[in-house]
Amino acid sequence: MFKKFLARVGIGAATVDTRLSTESLVPGEILKGDVHITGGDSSQDIDDIYLYVETEYKREYEETTATETCELVKYRLSERFKLQPKETKVIPFSFPLPYETPLTLGHQPVYVRTGLDISLAIDPKDTDYIEVRPHPLMELVLEASKNLGFQLHQVDCEYNPYLGGNVPFVQEFEFRPIGQYQGHLDELEIVFSLQSDTLLNVFLEIDKRARGFGGFLQEAFDLDERYAQVQISSDYLTGPVTDVEAILEGTIQSYLS
Repeated sequence: MFKKFLARVGIGAATVDTRLSTESLVPGEILKGDVHITGGDSSQDIDDIYLYVETEYKREYEETTATETCELVKYRLSERFKLQPKETKVIPFSFPLPYETPLTLGHQPVYVRTGLDISLAIDPKDTDYIEVRPHPLMELVLEASKNLGFQLHQVDCEYNPYLGGNVPFVQEFEFRPIGQYQGHLDELEIVFSLQSDTLLNVFLEIDKRARGFGGFLQEAFDLDERYAQVQISSDYLTGPVTDVEAILEGTIQSYLS
């Protein structure tokens, strides 16, 4: 009885350890691994086991900015069972990483959190961070942007339920011109919306450099910002990156004219 009491307060209780098959993926890839559960000094009833894939984004509230957590995936791993003292259970899992998963560039975190739901006890938890790399279609756009003379300046996840789709945020890639567009653009912002492994929507915010008093008024009322959308399909993966460069350059030029 005393051991059960200690387990309830977390002493000599069950432990959980999630082991990922790989810690580096692209959006849409299958996340695989095993959850290792080891019993404590007494038997315990495990009500549920959940895996969560979570990330963070920024949201502005009047004069403050808050960091909020977004649950990308909630995956139920097991139903209720009894875990005997010192017993070890290994439960495999496999599910796709959502297309909305942000890339872990800069300080953007994406992690897998495992939680055991144990009645009348402190629930053991485990957190494993993963690397999320650009999807090949995103790589094409990032390379094309670099070739056109844009340098990646900042990457942030910002609250935007309108463009976010299934999540309340978008990941914004802010580029500064260092090539032919220097002096013509202040910045170029790109938002990716991966629809499938074969289709990528690219939202562009083209910020023209304002000039003179008229330019000052344009900046004051955000009239110097232009928006565009292009689609990049898997067909471009078999061709040269210059094909994607031509799409981006044509879009930018149309808004500069």
